[in-house]
Amino acid sequence: MGNGKERCVQVKSETTLHHVGIPLAKRNVLYHYRVTTGNEESQTFTFKGYPSARHKLRVAVVGDWQTDVDLSQLVSDNPHLLLTVGDNVPNLYQLCQDGNDECIEPFLNLIDSAPGLFRTTPFMPILGNHDKQIRDRGVKYPSQPVYDIDATVFRKFFELPDDEWKWIFNISDFDVSFVALDLNHISDFGTTWQTCHDFHLGSEQMIWYQTIMKNNQMKHIITLHNERNQAMRYQENGEWNKLFQEGSAVITGYGHYSERAEVDGFPYFNTSLKAGNIYPDEFSKVLHAVNGYILLTFTKRAFQIEMKSLDGEIIDRSFW
Repeated sequence: MGNGKERCVQVKSETTLHHVGIPLAKRNVLYHYRVTTGNEESQTFTFKGYPSARHKLRVAVVGDWQTDVDLSQLVSDNPHLLLTVGDNVPNLYQLCQDGNDECIEPFLNLIDSAPGLFRTTPFMPILGNHDKQIRDRGVKYPSQPVYDIDATVFRKFFELPDDEWKWIFNISDFDVSFVALDLNHISDFGTTWQTCHDFHLGSEQMIWYQTIMKNNQMKHIITLHNERNQAMRYQENGEWNKLFQEGSAVITGYGHYSERAEVDGFPYFNTSLKAGNIYPDEFSKVLHAVNGYILLTFTKRAFQIEMKSLDGEIIDRSFW
């Protein structure tokens, strides 16, 4: 209902988890919506349509969203879109039976933790290892896989583009493309601790990313993943670093800190909603142990990246 006219979008299904597509025909408007299930109808909520190119697009990025946090500062930034860089929930097995690929409770708890935010802001998460851990990791390799590499529950719960464990999302008015990869705990690849899809030369994931970076016509390309940036840059004889640098910036949520590193003038960021373990990049320029997030602000020609604390302090601001 962005132009004063009411439209009804329906999904007919015998399931308790519905995915309903809402066409966004207008820019610079506030959409109003209600949800009706059976005889029950929600109150009216709102969300912003995307701005037109003469305005600014604001996109927030968070990492390590595993506990309740105060996101009032992020909400006050009024983002048009909220992205993550993985580890959206605690390990699945802590709330679900071992190996259960039907249990959506951890992701329901995530949504319930900030209902006001999720009712008003489009949300596109990516995968971290915690989002698919279905068994206790233990101190040595167990006989059964610890992680559901296919991320069955995650893909069931969220409606995302492409294969959902990897995806691309373009906002053409601002010439920007967001590319999500499944990269985490790569040192455990080939064991029962393996968490992510194959990332080696010739793998489905790498071929897909190579094709994206070769053919993408967007001016700004932001890559999102969940592995340590420094570790990924050296994989496959530096091929990942070359691919990353065909874009505009790379953001990860590997550790619990805020960081900007630069390699040959190209920016690599780390962000986390909670401060804790720090693994400095060898090319680190700005490094803080702080509960924070990233706010990207796009115009048609350029974009700004701010690393911010949950208290509202601007830790770092750079233009690209």
